[in-house]
Amino acid sequence: MLNKNIEFFTKLNDKPYFSTSDLVEILKVKPASANVLAARYTKKGIFIRLKKDFYVLSQTWRNLGTEQLFRIANMLQVPSYISFMTTLSYYEVTTQVQQNFYESAAQKRSGSFNIKGAVFNYYKLQRKFYFDFNHLGDMFISTKEKAFIDAVYLFSFGKYRIDFNSIDMSKLDKRRIKEIVKVYPAKTLKIVERLCNI
Repeated sequence: MLNKNIEFFTKLNDKPYFSTSDLVEILKVKPASANVLAARYTKKGIFIRLKKDFYVLSQTWRNLGTEQLFRIANMLQVPSYISFMTTLSYYEVTTQVQQNFYESAAQKRSGSFNIKGAVFNYYKLQRKFYFDFNHLGDMFISTKEKAFIDAVYLFSFGKYRIDFNSIDMSKLDKRRIKEIVKVYPAKTLKIVERLCNI
């Protein structure tokens, strides 16, 4: 069964994680058996548990690319989208590169996951600020401009640290920023206007 399982998941190079439901379907076992198998393989170090009922093969985890890790970030808390400095780094708007650190905007709660040294941080935003993100392939990621405003918004309330000197403002669409920031509080707007000269 182990060889069959590894063979199956090795073929899924474009899927960074799997669920116990996948085990049920592929191995033709009952859900209870899939849960036992997942717990056993996790204990042996063959699987890495991401959250309840979701896993990744240890050998796959070591080779995951940035976008695959973004997809995992989206899955760890639903709904959420990649934002803040993670997006700005991805689009090369900032020189502040984050290693093994992924930031997302979320609707339900703020929180953090630490999986084998990779940290996934989530910052809760009010529903009215949860917009302007794209579905690229299988991942949800904010636009550059929204990532910038998300960061400034939390910064303006003392909930986020950011080095503004690391940001290349010429890579941001100031007209788009001016449009997005209209719904934000005055203290956020004031900082954005100063930084963007709008």
